[in-house]
Amino acid sequence: MKIAYLDCFSGASGDMILGALVDAGVAIGDLSSDVSRLGVAGLGLKGKRVGRRGIEATKVDVVVPPGDAPHRHLHQIEKLIDGSALDPDVKDSAVAIFRNLARAEGKVHGIPPEKVHFHEVGALDAIADIVGAAAGFRRLGAAEVRASALPLGSGTVECEHGTIPVPAPATAELLRDVPVVLGGGDGELVTPTGAAILATICRSFGEMTPLRIERIGYGAGTRDRERTPNVLRLVVGETDAGGTADRVLCLECEIDDQSGETLAPLLDALSRAGALDAYFTPVVMKKGRPGHLVTALVPESARDAVERALFAGTTTFGVRRTVADRRILERMHVEVETPFGRARMKVGLLDGSEVTRSPEFADCEKLSRESAAPLRDVFDAVRAAYAALRPR
Repeated sequence: MKIAYLDCFSGASGDMILGALVDAGVAIGDLSSDVSRLGVAGLGLKGKRVGRRGIEATKVDVVVPPGDAPHRHLHQIEKLIDGSALDPDVKDSAVAIFRNLARAEGKVHGIPPEKVHFHEVGALDAIADIVGAAAGFRRLGAAEVRASALPLGSGTVECEHGTIPVPAPATAELLRDVPVVLGGGDGELVTPTGAAILATICRSFGEMTPLRIERIGYGAGTRDRERTPNVLRLVVGETDAGGTADRVLCLECEIDDQSGETLAPLLDALSRAGALDAYFTPVVMKKGRPGHLVTALVPESARDAVERALFAGTTTFGVRRTVADRRILERMHVEVETPFGRARMKVGLLDGSEVTRSPEFADCEKLSRESAAPLRDVFDAVRAAYAALRPR
């Protein structure tokens, strides 16, 4: 599976994202053509090679026709995008980015998203950045886009509303549940436009998963910083063939002072909080005490909720976090008819071919309870019905 990984060691902005896409192989002519499909005469992109502290990179600038109105409402931007000649999926991605940006701005200013009056990000250059990014990632052809943790910078930044702290309030709102580091350099390192693009397009944030690197691109920002190269690195590569590569958190704690009856409800609580899986393992702890290791596999988006469930449901004073890379099969459900009723068979696929299957337990349990038949008989009936469907 092809992965696009954005290494944001120096932050992220719209022009840096576009530059990295072009440097990684997306033709600037194609990207400019995509932006011109907005139907605004004279609007396009141009690229050039620049140096940033010893690293050669691509700088992409937006060509804006004179007389642009820098302020637009969300509905005006949506109308511009929806009425354009862009491909439908590029339209959907670009509109989703602007809606996320509107929700963040609305939350900061205490107004509904549709009432947000975009200032800098309502100008044509910001619109071109977002549409260009949506089109560029489509042209790149990666199955998933991922990114590193984001350094936010420090200090203050000037905007339409005056002097505000870094990160800008809308940027901070956009990056809820995204791993960030305050610092990494003076000034604003992640712009609202960059944050909106990454928060919408990226499937996950964190360390780069193992992959075979095919292409590397560097996109330059406008400033030439004193120490760190002001570039964004885009790495494109293949994960292991077949299945889907993904990354989860492994949250753990040991318990030796809690009874089984009070610990038992925890698994359901962890599942409701968003854990992908949760289980207990018997362990021997310090001073020879028997106890339990509680383990939960969790997507980054559910980390806080699951940790709260662990603290609420156990006596632990701390939770360990480790990152776990996974390779998971593609999955599909096939519904079959049995003498007890309809149930699903869960099927695992590798490279499009079936490698494993299992009756869906919840369906079988329900049919067993309703029919008073032994659970094993329902399982056997589902397997038999599924086998009858498969070509010989």
